[in-house]
Amino acid sequence: MTTWNEGEYPIEAPLGVQGLIRLAWRGTVLAFVTFGCLAVLLLVRFVEKPLFGLRRPWTPFITQFVCQTAFRIVGMRRRAFGTVMPQFGAIVANHVSWLDIFALNASKRIYFVAKSEVAKWPGIGWLARATGTVFINRNPREAALQKQIFQDRLHAGHKLLFFPEGTSTDGKRVLSFKPTLFAAFFEQPLRDELWVQPVTLIYHAPDGAEPRFYGWWGDMDFAPHLLRTLAGVRQGGVDVVYHPPLKVSDFASRKELARAAEEIVRGGLDADEMS
Repeated sequence: MTTWNEGEYPIEAPLGVQGLIRLAWRGTVLAFVTFGCLAVLLLVRFVEKPLFGLRRPWTPFITQFVCQTAFRIVGMRRRAFGTVMPQFGAIVANHVSWLDIFALNASKRIYFVAKSEVAKWPGIGWLARATGTVFINRNPREAALQKQIFQDRLHAGHKLLFFPEGTSTDGKRVLSFKPTLFAAFFEQPLRDELWVQPVTLIYHAPDGAEPRFYGWWGDMDFAPHLLRTLAGVRQGGVDVVYHPPLKVSDFASRKELARAAEEIVRGGLDADEMS
């Protein structure tokens, strides 16, 4: 059980015997599926890489299977609304939790863009590298290199996934989208070819739980949040709302595109709050 103070963060209560049993069972099964499939993915990639290079026609389906199965193991409901765009381009979404990775990968073969520090995280870093995550340094001097990396990936047919807020939130608001990462989309010839699809992630807490139950933000530690999620006797769900894509060439600048995508994503969250 989790209680909340008047500030930002949850106060963790003891899990109890039943909570520990749920944690042990779900954690064991999830780890077995995740790292078992990681081993399979690496074996397949050993053949796939020399044949196709950056293109990955096989391994993303393994990632999709793991992410779909993860929600069944945890007992969370996942619903998708709208259509994943068929066009060439990128996806941008609000950022709420580490669960976002599973929620977004379960629908479509995508490749995340993450800060370079993630590559060094135990467990998560291994998974991220194996699944083709693009790692970037937040250094203006490397902007040209980052643009080239993005262009190479996009030309290889990858759909890149950005979290333009630059950080996660409690899931009940959308922060301003930073336009920096949109710059690569305006390079020729990409500008005339690319589309950007805004996606809203809406988390629904378990019955009786605090509405921000699934949010992971600020200085929250990963391990306690993971354990609390796995141990829950009741689970809520997540809605993934795919909005109509935006054509990059319809916008005069990266700032205009970032602002338009931000308004659409926030509108999806606001519409759910009012329903």
